[in-house]
Amino acid sequence: MLAYTYIEHGKFELQDKPKPVLLHDRDAIVRVTLGSICTSDLHIKHGSVPRAKPGVIVGHEMVGVVEEVGAAVTTVKPGDRVTVNVETFCGQCFFCKHGWVNNCTDSHGGWALGCRIDGGQAEFVRVPYADQGLNKIPDGVSDRQALFVGDILATGFWATRISKIHPEDTVLIIGAGPTGICTLLCALLQSPKRIIVCEKDPQRLRFVQAHYPQVLTVEPEKVQAYVRQNSDHGGADVVLEVAGTEDTFRMAWQCARPNAVVTIVALYNGPQTLPLPDMYGKNLTFQTGGVDGCDCAEILKLIEAGKLDTTPLITHTFPFKDMEAAYDLFENRRDGVIKVAIQGRSAT
Repeated sequence: MLAYTYIEHGKFELQDKPKPVLLHDRDAIVRVTLGSICTSDLHIKHGSVPRAKPGVIVGHEMVGVVEEVGAAVTTVKPGDRVTVNVETFCGQCFFCKHGWVNNCTDSHGGWALGCRIDGGQAEFVRVPYADQGLNKIPDGVSDRQALFVGDILATGFWATRISKIHPEDTVLIIGAGPTGICTLLCALLQSPKRIIVCEKDPQRLRFVQAHYPQVLTVEPEKVQAYVRQNSDHGGADVVLEVAGTEDTFRMAWQCARPNAVVTIVALYNGPQTLPLPDMYGKNLTFQTGGVDGCDCAEILKLIEAGKLDTTPLITHTFPFKDMEAAYDLFENRRDGVIKVAIQGRSAT
């Protein structure tokens, strides 16, 4: 089968690989019908993910149809349409039982697919711990509606949950990339008093303004003054940092009011400084997010009910054979791209 493969620092390419087989009785084989490219894939390409193994098939955003299951799999069967969770988790260790699946103690726990084991930018993918890693897609939900459930939408959902947003809150979201917009959608579910989105890219600001007119928007250069003017207590009650650029960590805590919650969703390319003397007396609570993909079933119900819709994020669709063109467009942010969808080579 054709598969997009991490060759070395700075290089991916399409290669012919063997179709995956069941290795354990809790595995499933999924035929990929629709996939996408994540910024984390670019982090692998450019060396920001030391755990990533050269030779691995990349890709962790996908939906598909179950082809085969191991003897111990009970929740899905061949023919089921499913979302695939970016996180691999056993469901049995201390962390999994508390819902902290990102910290699963299994040797393949956490982000494994498309990083440490073969992922889904291929015709087929093997999913370990299929009872945890796969969720059935309701009949009324399309592949495009479900595409981001297992990764960036799960990220936004978890981040807003641990931020404990209240109806009287002013929420600041820094970054309006794909994960930032998914975080925005999940914050809207909490109905806070106001949401402010900070973004430097004019195209992405226009996207937010066009699709979510109830949300306030601001550029980074003006964000501190704007948040003070548009909040009740001199700063945001909750800040969700989803940008991960050189200045946004500092921006996040500076825009927060005293005793606020600052949730770090972003990945950074380098260490961040916590200047405690400057922060003394603010009494901030920091949460570090990431993906804890334990809410996928609930997210699918919200999509089915019409309360979550990420399809506007899919601005471009490519056939599988044009994977390299899709990467080029996404990485270089051309033509107003937010997210691309990659049609599965074996999709029917």
